[in-house]
Parts: sequence; structure tokens; C-alpha cells
Amino acid sequence: MTDERWTGSSTPYIESGQGDAWGKEAAERGHSGTQRILGAGSQPAPLAVAEAMGVEAGTPVVARQRLILLDGEPIEYANSYWPLGVAEGTQLAATGKIRGGAVTLLAELGYRPGAVSEDVQTRPPSKEEAEVLQLADSSEWVLTLTRTIATPDGQPYEVSVMVSPGRIGRLHYSMEVD
Repeated sequence: MTDERWTGSSTPYIESGQGDAWGKEAAERGHSGTQRILGAGSQPAPLAVAEAMGVEAGTPVVARQRLILLDGEPIEYANSYWPLGVAEGTQLAATGKIRGGAVTLLAELGYRPGAVSEDVQTRPPSKEEAEVLQLADSSEWVLTLTRTIATPDGQPYEVSVMVSPGRIGRLHYSMEVD
């Protein structure tokens, strides 16, 4: 991801039926893209997630933490959150891989994107983020992309916070939603 010519699209990550979109994207560029599930289950919503979902901070949500790897190296720490009514009791709340991916499962549950909002920010990493991303330099900043997906009637049903080392240099996302 440090190659500035690597330009991706967010579309495969919000469309159902794509399977392992990251693995496919990396393979198209001659790399190996994998992910490791670090945890999943119910937890209190962090403030920013609660605000994006329109609920009070600390409201229980289902969270899923993943480490995204490129050629075996950590390049992203991804945390996705869903309201309990959406994800409790589903594979989203379990630590195993989801057949067809989370987006496909959500579509099967009746959740399809109507609106997508993405915010990008730079900041110092938390201690946990620095450890997970194996940042060698404690002064290296991270780049965060926070994606909120809502139903066609405007109800947010997923918030994902993706944290990458700042050295990746540049992100470019394009998206089409029908």
C-alpha cells in the first residue's frame, strides 16, 4: 500500500457477493492480501461509533476486530460495529471467518447500503494500534478511515474504523451506490 499507484475502490467492500474483496484486490496487483480475526462479540460502543449510529456512548454493540495483512505485513487494523438488533446471534459476533463475507451476510439479513459516509483523519496511534500494526517508530502517525453505512431510509447499521500506518502515503476511494 505504499505504492502511490495503488488506487482502490470502496465499492467491493460495500457490495454483497464479493467474497474476499481484499484478497482479490491484492491478487490483482500481484500480492497476497489476507486478514486475521482478532476478536468479536458484544461491547460498549465507543463515543465516535455511538455518535455515528445515533445512540448513547456505551450502548452495547457487536464489534469485530480484524488485522489486514499485505504479503504477511500488517497494513490495517479494522474494527467494525453493528447495533445488537442487526448482528447479535449472527456470525458477525463470532470469531470465525464469514462465508461470503460480512457484506453478503448483512445483505442476506436485509441490510443493503443506501448511503455511505467516509471520513479520513490522521492522528497519533493508540498504544493498542501501535502494537497491532507493529509500528517501529513510536512517533509515526496513523491514517484512519471511518465508514458509516446506512439503509436507504437513513438508519446507520454499520460503522467501521480502519487504521493504517501513515507511511502508506495516500488513500483514494471511489464509490458508486445504486
